Amino acid sequence: MAIIHRTTLTPSKLDLLATWLPAQPWYRGKGQPELVKAGGFRLDDPEGEVGIEFMAVTDTSGDQPVTYQVPFSYRSAPVAGADEALIGTSEHGVLGTRWVYDGTRDPVLVAQLFALFLGEAEPQMQSTSHTPDPSVTASFAEPAVASALISTTASDDPGGTDLLVETAAPDSRRLVIHINRVLHPGQEADEQAAAVLGHVTAGWPLDDGTTARAVFAVVSHARQ
Repeated sequence: MAIIHRTTLTPSKLDLLATWLPAQPWYRGKGQPELVKAGGFRLDDPEGEVGIEFMAVTDTSGDQPVTYQVPFSYRSAPVAGADEALIGTSEHGVLGTRWVYDGTRDPVLVAQLFALFLGEAEPQMQSTSHTPDPSVTASFAEPAVASALISTTASDDPGGTDLLVETAAPDSRRLVIHINRVLHPGQEADEQAAAVLGHVTAGWPLDDGTTARAVFAVVSHARQ
C-alpha cells in the first residue's frame, strides 16, 4: 500500500493547479482560481511505482464555490509522449523530483480506476498510510468482464473527461469512463440509464461540519 510521507512538496499541488486549471475546457471560473483542498481518496499501484490520487479541490474565487475533481498521478521520471498531460514538477522532501500528471492520461491510474469499478482495487484514505476508505463506494452491473485494458483514449469537453477504453479478450468490449470534473453535492448516478454499468461515489467535508457526496466517475457502454 502507498505510504503517505509527512513532508514538503514545492510547489504544492494547489500551486500547480492554480496555473493548470484555468486552461481546462471544464473550468467554470473567469480568472485566477483561489483553491482549497476539499478531500478525495487514493488507489494503490500494484507495482508500487506510481502515486494515484483523486483530489477534490474547491475554487472560492467566484460568487459561488465550485469543487473540481483532479485525478493525479505522481511519477519519479517523465513519461515519454505525455507532455500535454503534465501538470508540473515538484520537489518532494523524501522522494525528490516528482512529475505530476493529469491522471486521466496515465494508463496506470486508468487501469486502477477500472479495477475499482470491478471491485478489484480498494480505495485508500487520502492522507493516511495503509488505511482503506470505506466511504468510497463503487459498482459494476455486469459480471465476468476482463479487468485488463488494452487501449485508452481520453478527451475533454466542458462536461468533463471521457475515457474510451477497450478491455482484453475473451470478453473484449468498448466502454466509456466519464470523469465528473465538476462535483455537485448530492449528485447521484442515473442507474436506470440503459448504458450505465456502474459508478464511483466519494465524499468531502464541508465548512459546516457536514459531508458532501457526489459521483466521481461513471462507466457506460460505448456508443457503436
